Amino acid sequence: MVAVKNKNLETATFAAGCFWGVEEAFRNLRGVKNTMVGYTGGRVASPSYEMVCSDRTGHAEAVQVKFNPKEVSFEKLLEVFWSSHDPTQLNRQGPDIGKQYRSAIFFHSKEQEQAAKKSKQELEKSGKLKKIVTEIVPAGEFYKAEDYHQKYYLKRGLAGKVC
Repeated sequence: MVAVKNKNLETATFAAGCFWGVEEAFRNLRGVKNTMVGYTGGRVASPSYEMVCSDRTGHAEAVQVKFNPKEVSFEKLLEVFWSSHDPTQLNRQGPDIGKQYRSAIFFHSKEQEQAAKKSKQELEKSGKLKKIVTEIVPAGEFYKAEDYHQKYYLKRGLAGKVC
């Protein structure tokens, strides 16, 4: 996937545990033009992986998704987000523990905020899951993770697998 500069693209940012698996869940979705893993939601400028892993910067491992809303809706991205992790686990996913592995939707517009809140409410009302702890918060500064983290599964021949 090539980074595309296009004014018709929108940005979505999701955190759902280890960013390698989150990126893989979105990477080949029709309408997704680019994915980038990184760190957001913290209080330290330009954090490194080691800093974020210390669980002292407040950042979440996240994926930033550039998508064409004419090809894939934000609501479809939300479906992928909810189905790719357990949003009832507070500050963890599987064996990964710490605030950096929290479940969060970082919205980039009022429309994204409303859609995220609506989808969370619908999922809660469905009774399929116990209490959902996913944060829905404004997107802030996003710091690109080190190059070796980008497209991690693809680089290691594990494309299509989600942790």
